Amino acid sequence: MTKPQGLTPDLVQDFAAFAVGAEYDRVPDEARDKARKSLLDTLGVCLAASGLEPAARGMNAIVREHGGAPDCTLLGFGGRAPAMMAAMNNGALAHCLDYDDQTPWGQHCSSSIVPAALAVAERQGGVSGRTLITAIAVGQDLFARMRRNVAWKKDWNLSTVLAIYGATAACGRVMGFDQRRMIAAFSAASQSSAGVMELVSGTGSDLRAVYAGFSAKGAVLAALLAEQGASGLDSLFEGPNGVLPTYFASHDSAGMRAGLGAEFQGGATLYKRWPAVGTSHSHMKAAIDMVTAEGIAPDEIAEIRLAVGDFHMLGCTPLEKRRAPETLVDAKFAMPFLVAVAIVRRGMSVADFSPERLRDPEVLATAAKVVPVPDPSLDWTMEMPPGRVEIVLADGRRFTATGTQVPGNADAPMSWDDVDAKFRECCAAALHPPAPDTVARVCAMAQGLDGLDDATEILRVLTQTTANRGAA
Repeated sequence: MTKPQGLTPDLVQDFAAFAVGAEYDRVPDEARDKARKSLLDTLGVCLAASGLEPAARGMNAIVREHGGAPDCTLLGFGGRAPAMMAAMNNGALAHCLDYDDQTPWGQHCSSSIVPAALAVAERQGGVSGRTLITAIAVGQDLFARMRRNVAWKKDWNLSTVLAIYGATAACGRVMGFDQRRMIAAFSAASQSSAGVMELVSGTGSDLRAVYAGFSAKGAVLAALLAEQGASGLDSLFEGPNGVLPTYFASHDSAGMRAGLGAEFQGGATLYKRWPAVGTSHSHMKAAIDMVTAEGIAPDEIAEIRLAVGDFHMLGCTPLEKRRAPETLVDAKFAMPFLVAVAIVRRGMSVADFSPERLRDPEVLATAAKVVPVPDPSLDWTMEMPPGRVEIVLADGRRFTATGTQVPGNADAPMSWDDVDAKFRECCAAALHPPAPDTVARVCAMAQGLDGLDDATEILRVLTQTTANRGAA
């Protein structure tokens, strides 16, 4: 439902008023908790990407080439750069492994929000943990509201098209904007709101790995322009040629406004236990449950039938490339390969994505047995539909399961202990792994973020082992 023009203020005004007026004490406990977890989770996946995904190195090289004021931390590789470039470097790392958090309705926003908010917080200095928590919670809420209330045709990449507004809101909240400047920042952000799904679902390019770097950078740039006095547009989102009618066939502005300022929808944020596209996880879980319960060895399997909806099918096409992906980035979106890894390993970790593991003969032989079976009932509209798998053995026996209780999903959420364990796993995979005592201290700082007078102290602690090497 598109809002009739002239009856109510444009959403940009409501979103701006909410973002600038949000206070820590009015953020629900669950949303605060998810903001803290998202900070730690994002820092961890950034570090792991520095050691595991070559695609991030090019972005880091560009950041270093352009130099500038050493205001902000470059995660993973060490060194410092201006806020906008640090956000680009760190945002690129944040989605590299497809291990960043997600909403129950799919897509990723924290990989844009956290790097952007941290960059402007370092630039500004003295930003408290409470302010950073509030900023992240505001950004996550706005992203969820937009994602849930637009008619998505799987053409635009919602993770970048929409996350830039959540990240911009977080930046403006950190920087203490008034409503006028927040509207200006949102307006400037619209110039960097972009991304098509072909980049996500196509094969052969590693740019999917770094896409969050563009939206994180764009959010910081938008906030800096607003700080410099750029003017905004009061009809940005719902004007005749505004953001929402341009990108989407329809939108529900009433749904976006419902509970604004009282219900923080980022409280539903989910954390991944497996570094792969979220729509594959339920198929992986179904396969793991069957081979574990029945004691099935990979060489006993004759065929693996995946019931797939429209979005699942993107990860199965072209089938031969999805069975044997050629790049680490493609592997994380390749449904047959991912299910094969889950069957062979009976789980998955960041260690399963290396050039050597891509050529694992047992995994490839298992992936060659995967056959996608279209099932329109599993088409993705809002919440990600659960996957169903049938395993046919060489002796004729058949087993079928639907993936439930997926680690990290709403029915099996990750506790702080789980997020800490993931963070430790990620740190161990970093280009420059932090010392164990540093890792433990950072975990404690994230949980106690509310008590920090300067939230960016967590970055200084985390990077103390890489600062000298990165500057060399």
